[in-house]
Amino acid sequence: MQDTLDAVRERFSKDRFATVNGAVIEAVDEGFARCSMKLNDTHRNALGAVMGGAIFTLADFAFAVASNWNKDPRVSLTASISFLGRAKGSKLIAEASKIREGGKTCYYEITVSDELGSQVAHMTSNGFAVKS
Repeated sequence: MQDTLDAVRERFSKDRFATVNGAVIEAVDEGFARCSMKLNDTHRNALGAVMGGAIFTLADFAFAVASNWNKDPRVSLTASISFLGRAKGSKLIAEASKIREGGKTCYYEITVSDELGSQVAHMTSNGFAVKS
């Protein structure tokens, strides 16, 4: 599985916005991805909390990896995120899990927490398969 994980990491290294902001792929499986992001000052807003855009970026990246790593390319159609609480730790973890997949569309649930177990956000996203 490490060979697969290395290949997936190489493929998604081209997802520059997420990777430049620190998103890392930790695990993949059928219809699943776990990604993380170590937090630093660039991820914080004026109040010192993690910026919503950083949380969304990680959740969206986890969706992209889970829905694309072993399939034809998919793009997001919609994404809905609810911010549940403040990250208390120094690392965000997003887990994307497939809920349903059809011929052209898919639907995923993404949970975001920190390494201390604090719930940070919940996102749902659906995607559409495109020809490469």
